[in-house]
Amino acid sequence: MSFDFIWFDIGNTLLHRERERLFAELLEKAAVKASAADIELAFHMTDKRFMREFPGLLGKPAEEFMPLYFGLLCRYLNIGGNILSLLNAWFEARRKAELAWMPYPVVPDLLERLAAGGKRLGIISNWDPGATSILATLGILDYFEAVIISSEVGVSKPDERIFRIALEKVSIDPARCLYVGDNYYDDAVGAATVGMESLIINRHGLLGVEELPGLRFISDVSDVLSYLGVSHEGTSCPSAKNGRPDAGDYKE
Repeated sequence: MSFDFIWFDIGNTLLHRERERLFAELLEKAAVKASAADIELAFHMTDKRFMREFPGLLGKPAEEFMPLYFGLLCRYLNIGGNILSLLNAWFEARRKAELAWMPYPVVPDLLERLAAGGKRLGIISNWDPGATSILATLGILDYFEAVIISSEVGVSKPDERIFRIALEKVSIDPARCLYVGDNYYDDAVGAATVGMESLIINRHGLLGVEELPGLRFISDVSDVLSYLGVSHEGTSCPSAKNGRPDAGDYKE
């Protein structure tokens, strides 16, 4: 089946913050050695563990989850010693840096190609009330027909109600929708409750999601194009069958 409407998560799907770079700078000041690749992987593994074992916690204020998160992050990097001092330095570095959300480099082109290919686009995201203004400031808000934000509708993923609110707003059959996110437990589970298919972004193959065999994973949000069979010109790729690419184009 082809899909008429593509829904997206926001954080770590369309937008990201340079937390890895900031953390690398912190470790350098503390004379702690860790490569950029190791830091990226440690954040990835900590994220996935939180998604699996502490659902919803990453959406809380940083002060509520960061001590546990930071401890696990340091364990993945084999960092010992005065972790509390390092955590306090991390809070201070985050405060001073005021890390802004920014689109992944591929996102503007991705949205343009999907729109040119006739796809309707929307957002369903667990986020604070600032989401819409962030999307507007970044120049991508107008691509989305509907923006459904948990703090505005009073219910969060994976609760099926937030997905039903979205479907009712645009009057679309869930079978014609695809949801794209990075958190299986919020995104895929929630989408499935209303009969919507999903693609989950996992940037390190199956690492960190080994408990979820046989599911559809992509390594980058731009892979949505090949999954849907949308070419660079926004038309169907000759190799696509029923709106989907050959099996080699995505990971299951």
